[in-house]
Order: sequence, then structure tokens, then C-alpha cells
Amino acid sequence: MEEAEIRARIEIARRDHRDLDSAIEALRQMPTVDMIQLQRFKKRKLRLRDEIAVLEDMLIPDIIA
Repeated sequence: MEEAEIRARIEIARRDHRDLDSAIEALRQMPTVDMIQLQRFKKRKLRLRDEIAVLEDMLIPDIIA
């Protein structure tokens, strides 16, 4: 995967992560909270965070110590 493609995927994942923040907060503000949906959003947010970390690691060159 090329650097430009990795950076584009990182930006998409970050945007999705922010969108999930907003969705989670909106769901919490509702009078009746759908706990299953809230847990799904939180799990997806964690997966996105992990994906972002992996992609960012791909941008850092390996340094042999």
C-alpha cells in the first residue's frame, strides 16, 4: 500500500471515529437509551482506533537498532 493511500485511509478512519463520538453522545442524550446500539458504536470506535494505530505504524519506517 502506498503512503498516500495509507494517509487517505487514516483520514477516513479518523472522520468515522469522530462521527461515532457524535452518534454515541446523541444516543446517550435520548430519553430511552438503546444499550445494544451504544455498545456496537463503542466497539466500532475501538476497532477504528486500532485500525488508525496500525495504519500510522505503517507510515513509520522500521529502524534496526
